[in-house]
Order: sequence, then structure tokens, then C-alpha cells
Amino acid sequence: MAQLRLALAQVNACVGDLVGNSKLIVEWTRKAVDEGAALVAFPEMALTGYPVEDLALRKSFANASRAALDEVAGQLAAAGCGDALVVVGYLDHDEKGPRNAAAFIHNGAVLGRFAKHHLPNYGVFDETRYFVPGTTLPIMQLHGLDVGVVICEDIWQDGGPVSALGEAGVDLVVCINGSPYERNKDDARGPLVGRRAAEAGAPMAYVNLVGGQDELVFDGDSLVAAPDGQILARAPQFVEHLLVHDFDLTPGGYDRTGSVGGFEVSRTVISSAPVTPYEAVPGTVAEPLSELAEVWNALVVGLRDYVRKNNFRSVVFGFSGGIDSAVVAALAADALGGAAVHGVGMPSEYSSEHSRTDAADLANRIGAHFQEVPIGKQVEVFVSQLGLTGLAEENIQARCRGMALMGLSNQYGHLVLATGNKTELAVGYSTIYGDAVGGFAPIKDVPKTLVWRLAKWRNAEAEKNGEVPPIPENSITKPPSAELRPGQQDSDSLPDYELLDAVLDDYIEGDSGFSDLVAAGFAPELIERVLQMVDRAEYKRRQYPPGTKITFKAFGRDRRLPITNAWREHRV
Repeated sequence: MAQLRLALAQVNACVGDLVGNSKLIVEWTRKAVDEGAALVAFPEMALTGYPVEDLALRKSFANASRAALDEVAGQLAAAGCGDALVVVGYLDHDEKGPRNAAAFIHNGAVLGRFAKHHLPNYGVFDETRYFVPGTTLPIMQLHGLDVGVVICEDIWQDGGPVSALGEAGVDLVVCINGSPYERNKDDARGPLVGRRAAEAGAPMAYVNLVGGQDELVFDGDSLVAAPDGQILARAPQFVEHLLVHDFDLTPGGYDRTGSVGGFEVSRTVISSAPVTPYEAVPGTVAEPLSELAEVWNALVVGLRDYVRKNNFRSVVFGFSGGIDSAVVAALAADALGGAAVHGVGMPSEYSSEHSRTDAADLANRIGAHFQEVPIGKQVEVFVSQLGLTGLAEENIQARCRGMALMGLSNQYGHLVLATGNKTELAVGYSTIYGDAVGGFAPIKDVPKTLVWRLAKWRNAEAEKNGEVPPIPENSITKPPSAELRPGQQDSDSLPDYELLDAVLDDYIEGDSGFSDLVAAGFAPELIERVLQMVDRAEYKRRQYPPGTKITFKAFGRDRRLPITNAWREHRV
């Protein structure tokens, strides 16, 4: 038997920050070495941050990535980490274009730049990026155990590089990942890693990024699975973490190299002798978060990192007294602290007294700054000079509010948050240059019904912890309204939200057609009404700020329909 202590460094890298990410790699390797790890693995493109999108097309950036990798090797040795074998993801480039790569670092040197394959750019990417047949599959022998490496989506395909490693023979497979969070993804991740461990005939260690990057958020959830599917160790979600696990394995004594399963297998011996036996530390298995806790944490991390990584120190947005702005406020307070949140009440002649008091109550509950900026005079000027009536007059109120927020942003350096939810964006229930202004939209991918569920969950969590619930109860229970005309309610313009979200889920997430929706039990008249609103609003969605992705079909990143589009779903 041979022992090997592995550390999976679940870290939060920033795209383009080669210096900062290099420091991150050295710091976390030092922590791993202090805990006795002989093998340390970092996530996909940890050195460059991920995803790099069109930065991948710049040779200057790829060259800087390669240079930074060499520098990290020296920095690791200088930090006393030279004896550890460190797996680092980075961006490479060759005559065929950009490559998603993994490198092994040991004793101050890059032993090889391995596991390279094409790096595309769809949704998160645009085309397959599996290992290119003929690519070298590296195997390193460390303390008598053969360790192979693969990158992220390489474990998505049957009979791919994992199968080739299994055929060649390995004792352990390390998979480095930049796998973005989506709701319920945790349910599929563990079984997938377990299946690939079985395919390789060896345990698989899966290390994933954590943190926010533009619209994406990474949840970590790094894990180790045995060939029988058992989860041996698992990291908590949404936090940086060093997952340490001890293996006690029988070395396979493999020596096969050359062409295997369409790939070229190489082997490098770092140390063939097993380490002196030591007392193993069992890996810990973190408890999974509940569905709503998972979503809330994703939204908090996505907002926090967008603000901080783009060098903002505070946020500003409208406190309307409604549910959407209240949930955004609670998220912002959890992400940044209440002192960094600036709420603005902007009453018009149609604003109710409860909206004003609920907004002030919200600010008090989360410790946010709050001011009122009445917009009546500004609205009156526009309406009278332009002779506006009806919907045009209503939208002027929203646009005056948007102008006020952008003015405060320019004056004080706050980032403006848009508070619209996914249901509103889907049906075009928003005003361009009004409530749609801002630099980030925290609940852009959150359906209205889920907004209510999250509000109730967050308040219940506060009560459970003996804290003041952040969201006023009246903001949760009162009928939603934009308050742009007397007595207005959302139900005047939209179907019931429970029913509306059910139709939208099938149409947007499931790409269902008219006949599919009828078969699902929805009334044809409802389908026609909802689909017409969705299809007409594409131009609005294109102009909405970015926001944290939590679903499979997030607007702006995953669902991309032409704005000029004459196709309409219709009754057969």
C-alpha cells in the first residue's frame, strides 16, 4: 500500500489578475504543504481567472500566462513548497490557437505543459472543447502512485480521456474545473464524478472554482469520489476552502505509454518509493445546502464579487417598498454590509404611504443609508412640455427615477443596481432607461415566485438566528405594484405570477412550442398572450444590465434569440 495526501485548493481567482492569482496559488499551496500535502491541485485556469472569453484570442495574454506560470514555479520553491507536486490550470497558445491547459510544477520547475486542448467561447463556450485526439495525456508517478489529470468537460464524454487513462492504468485521476453554478447542479455533479471514477478504475478528485465572474458564479463543491461512487470528501459551497484527503492505495505498477484510446500517454516518475506510513486524516464531507440557501448564497457571492472585483465600494438603488427591491437590499447587505448600501425612495404623486414607510423600515432593518428624492416636479416638467399621457406618462416616472439614481452614482461613485426579476424581463414588464438602468442586476435570473420564496426563507433564517428579519412583512404580503397610476397592480397587466412562471419555465427553460404548452395543460389564450409578450421584449432584454446566472437559460448569456425575428409560435 502507498499513502498520498492530496489537497484540493478551492479558490476565488479574478480574470486577468495574473499577479494576484499567482499570489493566491502560492498562499494556498503553502497552506496545503503546512498540512502535509504532497499533491496540490488548483481549478481550471486558476492562474488567469475563468472564463477568459475573448482574452483567449490575444497572444499577448497567453504569453503573459505562460510567463506567469514559470514565475509561479520559482515562487513556490522560494516559499518552501518545492517538494509538493502542484497542478495549475492556465491559458496556453500554439500554432492552432488558444489552449486550455494544465501544468505540473515541482521543485521550482514546470515539468510539462500538459492536457492542452482547444479553448472555444460558447454560452460559457461555443463548441466542444474536449481533449483533441492525439493530445498527450500526462501521468505523474508520485510516491509510487500514478496520477493522471483531465480538465472540466473532459469528464462529460463517455469513452474520452478518462477512459483512456483507465485503459493505460492510473491510481488516481485529478479533474480541474471551472464549473459554473446552476440550480440543482449539485445533484448531478457527484454521480458524474463517481461514474468517471468507475470508468478510470481509480478514485477521482474534482476541484472547482469558487466566486463570481461577471454573470457567472462558481460554487466550489470540490469532492473526491471512489470507483464505487462513494463520496470520500466534499468541500462546502460558495467559500474558499482547502479540502485535504489521504489516500491509501495499492500501486498498480502501470507502465503503458504511447497511443491509448486515440490519445498519447506519457509517464514521468517523480518519486517511486512510498512515503513512510503515517496516521491518515479522514476527509470531511460537507453537508449540502438546502435549495433556497444555495440560491441565496449564489446571489450574494455573485453580487459581492462583481462589486469588489470591479473596484466599487458601495451600491445605490431605489427602495420602493416592494418585494423585489427589498430582496435586492437584503442580498446587498449580506454581500457588502449595510453601510455600503444606499437606498433611495423616489415617491411620485401615485406613491402610497405604505411604500414610503416600508422602504424606510427596510433601510432601518439592514442598517442601510436612506434618503427620499421626490420626483413629482421632474415628472411634471416632462409631461407638460411633451404633452404626455397614458403609458408615456407612466414611463416618465420610471425614467426620472433612473436619472436620479444615475446622477447619484456619478456624484458619489456608487454602483447602481437594477432590481428587476426574471419574470418581468421575460414579458417586458420594465422601462428602458427607467427601472432598467444600472450596472448590475442581482435577481435578473430569479423568477418572481422564487423572489417571494427567498424573502420568506431569509426572514426565517434571521429569526432562527435571533436576528431582525431584513425584509418587512408588508413588502412580502402586499400585492405587487409599480404605482405608476392610481390603484395600479401588476395583475392589471399580467397573469397570476404562479401561472405565468409555470408557462415561462416551459417556454424559456424548456424551449417548448405552442403545442407542447397546450399538452402541458395551459389554455391556448394564455399561451398566446404570454408568448407574444416574451417575443416582443427581446430588444429590452438585450439592454438590461448583467446579473448573476442561476438557471440553465439565463437571459443575455444562454438564451440568445434575434431581435428582428418574424417567427411566432402559433396554434397548429
